[in-house]
Amino acid sequence: MGDSPGVPTAPSPSDRLPEGPFPDGLFPHAAGRCAAVVLDNLARPYPYAAHHVRRSAEDTAMPGELHPAFGTSFDWHSSVHMHWLGVSVLGSGQLESEAAEQLRTALGANLTQEKLAVEAAYLAANPTWERPYGWAWLVRLAAACAVSHDAEVRGWAVHLGGCVDTVEGLVVAWLDKAEYPVRHGLHTNSAFGLAWLVDAFRTLGRDDAAAACEAAARRWFADDAGWAAEWELSGQDFLSAGLSEADLMARVLSPAEFAAWLDRFLPNLAAGSRMLTPVGVTDETDGYMVHLHGLNLTRSGQLARVVAVLRSGRAGGTHDGGSPAPAAGSPEAVLAAAVRPLFEAGLRGLDSGDFMSTHWLASFAWDAAESIGALDPA
Repeated sequence: MGDSPGVPTAPSPSDRLPEGPFPDGLFPHAAGRCAAVVLDNLARPYPYAAHHVRRSAEDTAMPGELHPAFGTSFDWHSSVHMHWLGVSVLGSGQLESEAAEQLRTALGANLTQEKLAVEAAYLAANPTWERPYGWAWLVRLAAACAVSHDAEVRGWAVHLGGCVDTVEGLVVAWLDKAEYPVRHGLHTNSAFGLAWLVDAFRTLGRDDAAAACEAAARRWFADDAGWAAEWELSGQDFLSAGLSEADLMARVLSPAEFAAWLDRFLPNLAAGSRMLTPVGVTDETDGYMVHLHGLNLTRSGQLARVVAVLRSGRAGGTHDGGSPAPAAGSPEAVLAAAVRPLFEAGLRGLDSGDFMSTHWLASFAWDAAESIGALDPA
């Protein structure tokens, strides 16, 4: 990670540890780099973009009062997914003991019962706030804590239970009323939020909420066809709207259903498509332009998950690493070829050292690397 003011030195990469929990060379020294980013973010109260609707002249509470758990890291959702990243790094087992303890202490200081009760109350009082992006990261954080091998981290999942209860109710109510999805490359994209929500609710055993997400996905997207892949790129996207939709449907449909759906949805996708081509950033200090780094990373992770489902279907529902290569020019082959170039382009964004990148990109890099590692294990 490039040098950035306030970044602690304790969790820096160590030659005595493996490079990371990913395929060799994919994300060098990932755990140390990401731990440093998390600690820096959790310690930064400012700048903070408080998306708070003030209802009177007396409504002057500071971000840390409104959000005692998630009041750092530029904005609320970024703070939430930085906590998710911290939990993920701890779970990787790739940090030395001193660095791991420093990270554990910082996370545990925020993920307390008392602080999270304030967060749950705020969500309940502001039922459309952070919908669905922040909701999805919050439930995903709880799911990551719940499956940890560490008893203390699993305790944080218990503390998060009230927040998850609140979000579950908000999600179900929203999906019951929303006639149309939001289709663009920013935070309110419906497909992106639903994809993480359905997985996290499944992990947490919240089957009714997961079923509501699945039903909405089918209602909104099952009949989509002929996506305009060459038109979707805009100057501040950090998501591919089309691939976000495909990533969601890969989680909801069977492999055979999904392969047929994808043929209809992206019927003429070929190598060289704008959807599959890395993009650059001309100004690392511009908070919207740097979204394009995230676009490279989210595309790579989404493609890896889509390819995994296509591969599973081609292998008859199982993948043992020995199935024949996909046919040249097939959707699976075209999409698979784009995964690593996109990831490598996005990863370069972590080296800018500018807070407009470092308050969020590492979370997306770790997420994409996990999916690529599952597709092509070391």
